[in-house]
Parts: sequence; structure tokens; C-alpha cells
Amino acid sequence: MYLKTLTVRGFKSFASATTFEFEPGVTAVVGPNGSGKSNVVDALAWVMGEQGAKTLRGGKMEDVIFAGTSDRPALGRAQVTLTIDNTDGALPIEYTEVTISRTLFRSGGSEYAINGSPCRLLDIQELLSDSGLGREMHVIVGQGQLDRVLRATPEDRRGFIEEAAGILKHRRRKEKTLRKLDATQANLQRLEDLTQEIGKQLKPLGKQAAAARRARTVQATVRDARARLLADDLVGLEDQAKTAREALEQLEELRRAAAQAQEGAAGEVARLEAEAARSAPETAAARTTWYELARLQERFKALGSLAQERRRLLGATEEPVGGEDPDRLEHRAAQSAQEAQQAEQAVEMAAAALTEAGTARGAAESAQAQEDARLTALLRAVADRREGLARLAGQVGTARQRVESSEGERLRAAQQRDAARQRHDEASQALGGAQEAATDASAQATEPTQRVARERELLRAARAELTQAREAVGPLAERRAALEARVQVLGESLPGIEGAQELLRPHAERLLGVLGDKITVRAGAEAAVQAALAGAERGVIAADPQLLLDVADAAASGVAGSVRLLGAGSATEQASWPTGLGRVSELLTADQEAAGIVDALLSGIAWAPSDAEAAQAAREHGLVVVTMDGHRWDPNGVSIGAGNDTALLVRRRSLEEAGTELEAARTAEAAARTLAAEHAPAVDAAQARLADAEHHARAAADASRAAGAEAQRLESLSLHSAQDAQRATLAEAKAAEQVALAHTALAELMERLEAAQAVPAEQEPSTADRDRLAHAAVDSRAAEVEARLSLRTAEEGARRLRERERALLRAAEAERRAREEAQRRAAQRARKAARAETVAHAVEQALRPLGASVEAAERAVQQAEEAERRRSVELETSRARLSAASAELARLLELAHADELAGADRQARWEHLAERALSELSMTPEHLVEHFGPHRPVPVEEEGGDKWATLRQEVDQDGVPTGGVPFDRTEQEKRLKRAERDLSTLGRVNPLALEEFAALEERHGYLTGQLADLRRSRQDLLELVREVDEHVRAVFAEAFDDTAREFVKVFDRLFPGGEGRLRLTDPSDMLTTGIEVEARPAGKKVKRLSLLSGGERSLTAIALLVAIFTARPSPFYVMDEVEAALDERNLMRLLSVFSDLRQHSQLIIITHQKHTMDIADALYGVSMRGDGVTKVISQRLDREGA
Repeated sequence: MYLKTLTVRGFKSFASATTFEFEPGVTAVVGPNGSGKSNVVDALAWVMGEQGAKTLRGGKMEDVIFAGTSDRPALGRAQVTLTIDNTDGALPIEYTEVTISRTLFRSGGSEYAINGSPCRLLDIQELLSDSGLGREMHVIVGQGQLDRVLRATPEDRRGFIEEAAGILKHRRRKEKTLRKLDATQANLQRLEDLTQEIGKQLKPLGKQAAAARRARTVQATVRDARARLLADDLVGLEDQAKTAREALEQLEELRRAAAQAQEGAAGEVARLEAEAARSAPETAAARTTWYELARLQERFKALGSLAQERRRLLGATEEPVGGEDPDRLEHRAAQSAQEAQQAEQAVEMAAAALTEAGTARGAAESAQAQEDARLTALLRAVADRREGLARLAGQVGTARQRVESSEGERLRAAQQRDAARQRHDEASQALGGAQEAATDASAQATEPTQRVARERELLRAARAELTQAREAVGPLAERRAALEARVQVLGESLPGIEGAQELLRPHAERLLGVLGDKITVRAGAEAAVQAALAGAERGVIAADPQLLLDVADAAASGVAGSVRLLGAGSATEQASWPTGLGRVSELLTADQEAAGIVDALLSGIAWAPSDAEAAQAAREHGLVVVTMDGHRWDPNGVSIGAGNDTALLVRRRSLEEAGTELEAARTAEAAARTLAAEHAPAVDAAQARLADAEHHARAAADASRAAGAEAQRLESLSLHSAQDAQRATLAEAKAAEQVALAHTALAELMERLEAAQAVPAEQEPSTADRDRLAHAAVDSRAAEVEARLSLRTAEEGARRLRERERALLRAAEAERRAREEAQRRAAQRARKAARAETVAHAVEQALRPLGASVEAAERAVQQAEEAERRRSVELETSRARLSAASAELARLLELAHADELAGADRQARWEHLAERALSELSMTPEHLVEHFGPHRPVPVEEEGGDKWATLRQEVDQDGVPTGGVPFDRTEQEKRLKRAERDLSTLGRVNPLALEEFAALEERHGYLTGQLADLRRSRQDLLELVREVDEHVRAVFAEAFDDTAREFVKVFDRLFPGGEGRLRLTDPSDMLTTGIEVEARPAGKKVKRLSLLSGGERSLTAIALLVAIFTARPSPFYVMDEVEAALDERNLMRLLSVFSDLRQHSQLIIITHQKHTMDIADALYGVSMRGDGVTKVISQRLDREGA
């Protein structure tokens, strides 16, 4: 077994796929530092299961993925594939070649595979551990590994030998088994606790089971006693029901007598109501006339009030004149013109004064200059002789500099003066426009202010008209609501066909309506027509004769309801009528659908003015005659009250009249609302106009204020710029004087320099004349400046006056136009006020006769209502008698209803008892009464609780017990209470206790058996652990002895003359003992490893590893620069040991030593260019050729 190939892709510095092909023997990997040689060792360790990132020289596992360079991007995964030749079957797998691969993704995921099949990391570690390639990786000796071996604890050194001996996996499995046993011990403890807990529950649950058995016997007694008591209750309810039926028959006889008394009182009430119905149309007509006249009067009053209010508003409204009188404005403009002329004259005078001042200033300055020159020449000539020519020359230079400086000051002052004058001119021009704009804005602000006042007055008037129109709507709406209520009441009072709904519902499409809805009766003839129709007006008109038969068949079949159906018939016209009689059909008109039916019903029926004429015609001519009072005469007698039920037709006429009044009221209300709605837009428009006027007024006021502010700003700017110009002019004049003085001084110094020696010595000259002339020059210049300021002020005042004149003229013109517009609107208001006055006068004239009519109509209504009140008193008396009779009848009905309720209550109680019998005892009432009724004897219970006693009773052929005692309800109630008391004494009984006790007992037995099985399994595992310990102890002892023996040999070869050995730290415990290393090189007495030199320590560590390799050989070994710290002599000794190892193991060595390369069978050169990626080249060495 040996390593055959290693393919690295994306691992550390191997960016591209790189394959190493190994052969048995020694393979050397060489290359410069940092080229990636040790990455080959890391790749081998990683693919064989290394999990420590620090062991792989990284901080975290993803560091092994190629991180990229400046030229190549980072990769997303690292993959290493190792192929092992397994021809000798060293690996426990049925393959001659085993390929192990490991892939790590940058996201953290890993994949492992054996021969391309996915697997776990544990599978790879288990596979390799059987050949001595364990998790500790002692076969891979990386950089620093030798020092780690030396610094290892005794226990760590023991691990090296265990891994080489192949027993490390047994130790790991033992530790894992012991951890599982510890976890199982906790579960075992919980199972023991659960078994004990169930054992504790068995005893109380056994007591509950015994109580449940006792409860069953007591419950049987409760059931029997309860059944007998229920049966007795059912028998008692049946006896009460029989007695109640007899009492109900007696109560029915009393109810019939009370009903007859009620019918008599109802006839009296009907007669009085008929009289009230006959007078109702007259009262309604009088009330309608009064309503119409009052409504017309209210409308005229509202119109008059509206005309008066409009006349008052138009007469009182005068538009305010907020502006100034235009004549006064023109007069003020004329005054401004005169003041402007005066100001212009003042300007001319100021200009003349300025000219004179300039002439005076020039003369004064000339005289001063001449005197200064004369005096200065004298003074300087004297001074020159004193100071000498040298100092005079210096003064000449200084004077020339002063001339240049003064000239510069004069030029700057002239520039400031010109700039100030330019600002003044611009401000003056802008000021004129701004003042004119301010005047125009002030004039324009007057009109919007006046418009706001006018619009406010118009809005107030519009709101007053709208309020008055809305107030007129209120009474009309109340009148309309009252009529609607009246129409609704009258409509609900009309009879319908409610009682025949069930009969007529299937034939609704074949019905034409109620006859009373199809006829119109002449006013006052309602009673006569009602008596002639004899109730037919409530009948329903059928569309075809077959409907009459269909409804009759339905009634015969049991459909509830009552109705009178009317079909088409033929009229038999009377040949001749006695004198004084009239046809009843002439008193009404009928629709086309009802005309034939009405003619058939009224044929042969006449009407007479009085009862005498009606009686005579009926007696002599055998006719049916009715009177206007509703009396119906026939040959057999008279029917008084036949037409008393005239309320139907009267109510129909009242309904029609009320409907007409309602339409009129709705029309009037709609007209009033329309008038109010017409006023509302006017108010909205007035509000909009007022808002617009206020907006324009505010805008004009803002514009006026802004124009005024701008004018003030420009006026201030003009004044300041004028003052700046004056100051600049004074500065220029002063600078000019300084320039002239400097030039003069320079000329004088030049003259002094030329004539200094020629001037004779004299006394100091007098300066009195020079001082006098200087004062005069200063005064003349001040006078000139004052004159110039006066001229500028006069010019500015004249310009402002002219602008004021123009603004006043424009304001006068605007005010005159506003006054003309106000006069035009005033004339228009006067015309509207005259029209309103005319309307108010006409309304006042119309209200006088209308008021008298209203009063007369009101008196008629009051008289009719007084008559109605008298009839109401009589009607109330009759209704009281009817109410008493109805109360008696209601009392009897209430008693009957109470009996019915009692019967229903008895029935409910019987049903409740029957339901209890079914729910509690699972018996029908009949079965319960038959087998447990009071007629049945009660079995005698035997003492001792014999559960078979009931089965031993004697029974008849039907199975009914023949023995026992008679039924006694009191004894049965005591028996029931005694049994219930026994149940209560038993307390709460668990009905499932018997089943629960059996289930819990079964579970307890099951858990006890499982617990015994777990204990036996634990003992078996512990026995297996002891066997593993014995195996590990024996294998480790043998491996240690072999390793210790080989260590002595290897140490002697590496340290000739030295002494080295391995010893156990605790020989008595071969399972946990550690291994100590003792080394003494030749010529030294020390044995402690820490006192050896670096090379000696490395050789000692190599000796230990080689001893392990020799005692328990591995298929291959990988060593990374293990000989780096050795000198040539020690290196040669080590290489001789490597030569022995190559006989039975494959060696892969990372080295820089030439001697190590010499013993290699193959060389791999590793290099890294500037791109940071490792490159590999290989060379096989031919030892036989060498």
C-alpha cells in the first residue's frame, strides 16, 4: 500500500489543478522558501481528515481556499483528491485503488467521497485508522512537529503508539460507549422513578375500583326509585288534565253570553260613528276652505313683508362716498402748481446767487494767492540763506512728491463726486416715477374700498331675503307633514282583503281590485249607497266566473279565510218608478271594470228623500228603497243602520280630498323651497363678489403701501447721494487747493534754489495781510457751497411739487368717475324701491277682504268642531259600555287562555317528564307507567347486598314481579334519598377506576420487565468494555515493548555512544500510563530533554518517531524539513535511517538539503512566480544509471 497520486485544485496557493504522481521509495519536494512546498503536506493532512485550522496554519477553515491575487480572482472552493494503491489489501475495502476526495466551499459546506461515492468524514477516518493512519496523523511530520513531539505530555506520546498500533479507534469507541452509558444511566434512573411512581398509584386506584363496584349497586336502587317517582308524576298529570277539560266547558258557556252583550254595545257605537261620518265631509270641507284661505293669506303676508323689507333695504342703502371731493383735489393741484412756480423762481435766484458766490470766491482766492506768493518769497529767501543750498534741494524733492500725492487725492475725490452725482441723478429720475406710481396706487385703492362697502350691503340684503324665504318654508312643510299623516291614517283605516290572503294568493293575477275603490259617490249620498250595496263595496272583483268556483273549492278543501267575490252580472231595469223616487245608480259613478257589477247590484233599488216616502214605495210597489240616512226599506220591513257603516265611503272621499290637499301643499312647499333655492345662489354670488372685492381692496392697499415705501426709499437715496456728491465736491476742491499749493511750493522752492544767493538779508515780513485774505477766501468758498446746496434743495422741491400736482389731477379724475357710478346705482335702487312700494300697497289692499274670509271660514270650522265634540262625548259613553262588555269578554277569554296555558304547562311538564324518562332511564312514558306505575308492587330489597337477589324474585307470565309491597310515594322518596345519601357518602366515584386500575397494573408490569432488560443490557456493555480494555492493554504493552526496543537501536545509531530509552510513567495501569523519553548523548550526563541542544532535540524526536515507524510500520510517511536543523554528520546518520525505512514504507520529504535529494527516487520542484500561484515540475531519478 502506498500513495499513488495527489490532485490539488484551489487549495491554498494551488489555483489550478495540480497532480503529484508518487512511487514507492523516497520522493523529495524541493523549492525556495514561500513557494508552497508545505502546502503539499497540508493538502495530504486535510484530505485524510484533519479538522484543525491551526494545524493547517490558518485562522479558520475557509483560509485553505485560494484567496486570489492581483491577476487572478479568488475561487469559491478547494478540492483535494488522494489515490492510494491498495493492492495488498491493507485498507479494509474491496478495491485495489482507493480514491479519497474532500471539497470545501466558501459558504462553509463540505463534501467527502470514497471512490466517487459521497460519505462522511468519520467513514474516511475509520477506513484509514485500520492501517495505522489515525486522527493524530503521526505519519505526517510537519514543520514544528518535532518540537511538538518533544513538548508532548506522556499521555500524548502514548497516543502516538496507540495510533501506530491501530488501537486508538478502540479507545475512542470505548469513550463514546461510556458517554452513551452515562446518558443511558440518566434514562434508567427516570425509568426507575416512573416505575416507583406507578407502584405508588396502584394502591389508591385499587380503593377507587372497590368504591366503583359499590356505587354500581347503589345506582341501581336510585334508578328504580327514580323510575317509580317519575311514573307517579305522569299519572298525576293525566288526572289534572281530565279535571281541567271539564272546567273549560263551563267557561265556554259564560263566554258566549258575554259576546252577545258586546254585540249590542257595538251596534250603538256603530250608529254614533255613522252620524259622525255623515258630518265629517262638511267639517272637512270647511276645514279645507279655512286651510286654503289661511295659506293664501300667509303667502300674501310673506309677499308683503318681502316687499316692505326690500323697499326698506333699497331706501336705506346709500353707498358711502369714501373719496375726497374732486374739486378740492383740483384746487389742491392748482395750489401745488403755484407753489411749483414759486419754487422754480427760487431755483433761478439760487442759481444767480451761486454764480455770484463763485465769482467772489475766485477773486478772494486770487488775492490770497498773490499775497501768499509775495510773503512766501520773502520768508523763504530769508530762510534759504539760513538753511543753505543743500537743505533747499531736499525740500525741492519733497515738494515734488507732495505734488504727485495731492494730484492723486484730487483725482480720487473727482471720481467719488462723479459717482455720487450719477447715483443722485438715477435716484431722482426713479423717485419721480415712484411718486407718480404711489399717487396712482392711492387713487386706485379708493374704488376697491368703496366696492367692498357696496358688496357688504348687497350681501346683507340677499341674506335677509333668503332668511325670509326659508322662514316661509316652515309652515308649509308642517302643513304638508300633517296632510301626509292624515292620508296615511285614512289609507290604513280602509278595509282590505287581509282575511282572504290564503284564499286569494294563488289567484292574484285574476283579481281586478276592491269594488269600493272603483266607484265615486256624490257628496252626502254615502249612507244611501252604502245601504243599497249592503256590504258589497268590500267585495273583490273577479276577472272571470271560473275564479268564483276555484275559490269556493279552495275554501271547501280547508284553506282558511273569508271573502266576498263579485262577478259580472246582468241588470234588470225597472220599467217605471213612482213619483219622488230616484235611481241609486245616479248617486255614483263607476269605472269600466265595475260598471256592470254596480248596475247589477243596484238594479231595482231606489232612493227616497224621507222614510215616509220610502216606506210607502216599498209597501205599495214592492221595491227596495233607501234614504239618505242609510235606512233600507223593503216590503218586509226596514233595516235601521244598514248604512251606518258609511265610514268606509266617507273615509274614501276624505282620503281623496286629503290627497288633493296634500298635492297642493307639496306644490306650495316646492314653490317656497324653489324661491329659497333661488335666493341661495344670490347669497353665494354676493359672498363671492364680496370676497373678490376684499381681495382687490387688499391688493390695491398693498400696492399703494409698496409704492409709497418705494418712493420714500428713493427719496432717501436721492438725498443721501446728493449729500455724498456735496461732500465729494468739497473734498475735490480741497484736494485741488492742495495740488495748487503743492505746485506753488515746488515753483517757489525752485526759485529759491536759483536765487538763494542773490537775495539780500532782510528782516522777517509781516503776515497780517495774508491772514486777512485767507479768511476772506475761506468765507467765499463756504458761501459758494451754501449757494450750491440751496440750488439743489430748490430744484428738488420744485420737482416734487410738479409731481404732486400731476398726482392730484389724476386722483380728482378717478374720484369724479366713481361719484358718477354711485349716482347711477342710486337711481337704479330708487326704481327698485318704487316697484317694491307698489307691490306692498297691492298686497295690503288684497289682505283686507281676505282676512274677513279667513275669519268667517274659521268660525265655520269652530262650529263644526263643536258639534263633533258633542257627538264625541256621546260616542265615548257608548264606547265605555262597549269597553266594559269587551273587558268582561276579555276576562273570560283570559281565563280560557289561562286554562289553555295551564294545559300547555301540564303538557310541557308531561313532555319534560317523558324526556327525563328517555334521557335518564331510557324508557318511554307508556313503558314507565306500565311497569313502574303506582299500581305495581315495589320489590323488597334483601339485606347483605346480594346482587343476585333480583333474579331470584317470583314473576308472572309477563315477567312482572308478583311479590312486594304497595307503592308509597313517601317511602319511595325516602328510599331515593337514602340511596343518594349512600352515593354522597361514597364521594366522587371514578367510573373508569376499574379499567384504569387494570391498565395501570398492566403498564407497571411492562415497565418492570423493560427496566430489568435495560439493566441486563448495561451489564453486557460494561462487560464488553472490560474486554476492550483487556485487548487494548495487551496490544499496547506489545507495541510499547517493540517501540522501546527500536528506540534504543535508533538512538544508538543517531547518537553513537549515547544512551536513550522509553519508560512508563505508571506501569501498573497499562490503560492510562504515559511514556517518558530519556536521552543522554555521548559524553553528557544530562537526561532531561529540555537541556539538550536544538539539533539533539530534533534527533531525539526523530529517533522516537522512527522507533514507532519501525515497530509498527505505516504504508507511508510525510516529513516536512525535519532535517533542517542538523549538521552534515547528523544528517548523514538520519539519511541512513531513512534508507532503512524506505524498505517497507513510502517516504515523502520536503527538504532543502542536497544530501536528502541524493537519496530520493523522484524529485518535485515547486516554484512561485510573481502571480502568487504555485507551479510544479517533476523529475524521476535513475539510480541504476547513476
